Amino acid sequence: MYERKIPLNLNCGLDLIGEVLYGKWKIRLLWFINQGHLRPSELQRKIPDASRRVLNVQLKELEGHGLISKKIYPVVPPKVEYRLTEFGETLIPVISALGQWGDDHEEYLRSVILKQSAMTS
Repeated sequence: MYERKIPLNLNCGLDLIGEVLYGKWKIRLLWFINQGHLRPSELQRKIPDASRRVLNVQLKELEGHGLISKKIYPVVPPKVEYRLTEFGETLIPVISALGQWGDDHEEYLRSVILKQSAMTS
């Protein structure tokens, strides 16, 4: 079982949001679920760089934090769908604002990221 090496620090809102949204694909998962991509296979197609295992782990964490709900239909093979909870829907305007900020500063951010990537390669 996983044992945390660094103790939790939940002293402010930024610590809390970091704990809930930490994970490379979580913000994108929330966004795509909000757009109507509800099944794991659809999410995998939207995020092809992520492994199925990592997506499942992050979906489970989002569910554990109460941001999404999972419905399993009693059919063979089992059908699973994810939906945002009412609480999860409150994050969509925040994610939208972050995306807009990224779009507004796309050229600068891309150049800085590529420059740093080249320096570490």
